[in-house]
Amino acid sequence: MISEKKPETMKDTSAHDERIATMTFASVYPHYVTKVERKGRTKEELHEVIAWLTGFDNKKLQELIEKQVTFETFFQKAKLNPNANLITGVICGYRVEEIENPLTQKVRYLDKLVDELAKGKKMEKILRSA
Repeated sequence: MISEKKPETMKDTSAHDERIATMTFASVYPHYVTKVERKGRTKEELHEVIAWLTGFDNKKLQELIEKQVTFETFFQKAKLNPNANLITGVICGYRVEEIENPLTQKVRYLDKLVDELAKGKKMEKILRSA
């Protein structure tokens, strides 16, 4: 009998987590901008979403991009929004609320918010307003 290989889960992919930790925010940021602008949203809206999640204003965000900080450093410096745990759903095939690695989960929170922005969701829904 041929044994089927189980699909890897994000819960136990330390190599994946390490890759995310060492990836620079600056390398991914242009892709975020392209994704939202291609769907008719603005860079300003993207910055609003990033500010909501991280507490970074435009000046701080630009500084982190110029310094080529890793995602690990990016989120170490962030003041994560207390409502970030309200971000749920699937991104890149994984449920963000089930991701066990804290850094990977934060990066996927950001990916999910960018995805929602690009899909045309209303800002108050994206920012988890009461």
